[in-house]
Amino acid sequence: MNRRAFLKRGVAAVAAPMIVPRHVLGGPEHTPPSEKITLAGIGIGGIGHPQLKSCEKTGFQIVALCDVDDNHAKKTYDHFPQARRYRDFRELLASEKDRVDAVYCGTPDHTHALITLAALREKKHVCCVKPLTRTLEECKLVVEAAKKVGTATQVTASPWSGETGCRVMELLQAGVIGEIREIHLWSDRPKWPQGMTAYPTNTDPVPSTFDWDLWQGPAEKRPFTAEWAKDSIVPDLVSASWGKRAVYHPFNFRGWTAYGTGSLGDMGCHYVNIPYRALKLRYPTRVAATSTRAYSIAYPLASVVTYDFPAREGLPPCQLFWYDGGLRPPVLPKELDGEKLPAGGALYIGSKGVMLNDRVVTPSCAEKAAAVPQTLVRRGEIFQEWLQACKGGEKASCDFEWASYITDFVLLGNLAIQTGKPVAFDPAAMRVTNNPEADALIRQPYHNGWKLEGI
Repeated sequence: MNRRAFLKRGVAAVAAPMIVPRHVLGGPEHTPPSEKITLAGIGIGGIGHPQLKSCEKTGFQIVALCDVDDNHAKKTYDHFPQARRYRDFRELLASEKDRVDAVYCGTPDHTHALITLAALREKKHVCCVKPLTRTLEECKLVVEAAKKVGTATQVTASPWSGETGCRVMELLQAGVIGEIREIHLWSDRPKWPQGMTAYPTNTDPVPSTFDWDLWQGPAEKRPFTAEWAKDSIVPDLVSASWGKRAVYHPFNFRGWTAYGTGSLGDMGCHYVNIPYRALKLRYPTRVAATSTRAYSIAYPLASVVTYDFPAREGLPPCQLFWYDGGLRPPVLPKELDGEKLPAGGALYIGSKGVMLNDRVVTPSCAEKAAAVPQTLVRRGEIFQEWLQACKGGEKASCDFEWASYITDFVLLGNLAIQTGKPVAFDPAAMRVTNNPEADALIRQPYHNGWKLEGI
């Protein structure tokens, strides 16, 4: 019996004197190593740092770490001194084999598919930061692979299974504000440069601590530039660039179409996860976008995307509007007259009333909301869900199959943004039926010897 089968059957059920029962040690924070799921982190210098710490707190045992930038990853290496270190994820997977049960992927968007597919080939449980992939073709292949392998998967979108998500679902599904025909979602992103018209012309030597070629992965090869030239206005295109003057790495990959998925890709999965589940949304019939000037190499500074959803399972057709770059719904219902909207949020317009995030703002509906009982199980934090799934429990709420819907949501929006034309997508045929430019972007070439291959 291998390690994974042993864990799935339940270590607690195995009577062996060398295994110390959890109750003797005093709780989940003292889980004996023999019961822990061993985890490898790939892409650990950015969001990977706090998320791997959360995984450790949840109960995973961090045994291996991998990053292309030694300096950027140093804080994570220091926090997990016991973990074995790698620069190339392929070496990690080849070396760790049965020593690792699960893999966390926190790399930039353009390498998600490569790493998740490689981990799935090794039959590992996999958690990937959102969005699951950078292209629609990648998403399809990753989901198909996960179904074949059958291991536990998760994507780090804000969960619909937590307190806020469950309460919004209970209120909407109880009809507190009536039928929902309009949803508005907005974000203050980008917090990194977007709207670039050209790649930088200045180049820099690649530090010995950084593997630029491996960072680029399947993207078209470009010379390395650490920071924008001092006279460049690009870092000032947004009010506050969290990545400062970096061109690509760290953090500022998001604005480039070759590496990231823009503001919609960064935050759309978070905001749409709850309404998608609550209102049984799947694929829109039409997606249209307007934005500041867009160029092929970068996402625009601000955009508005409109999604048309058909009637489904007794629910009426509805429109969903996405805003980013500081834009917000231009016209507010009377219940919100004079109220300043938060930097990011969700507004539900019903036939009887209005809800802002999880707050029913229509007085007559608020009274009804108070009487709606809790009927959904609050499952807690996303890594707790994933851990239980890894141990053979209920699948995580944002496993790869579910995450494919919200990933395709943001990717279809980006197709409309990038082409400036409406998009009608046929998910069965995996094609855009009305926009050849958008259809051509569903499948994008891999470079530098990398290949996109399913399982």
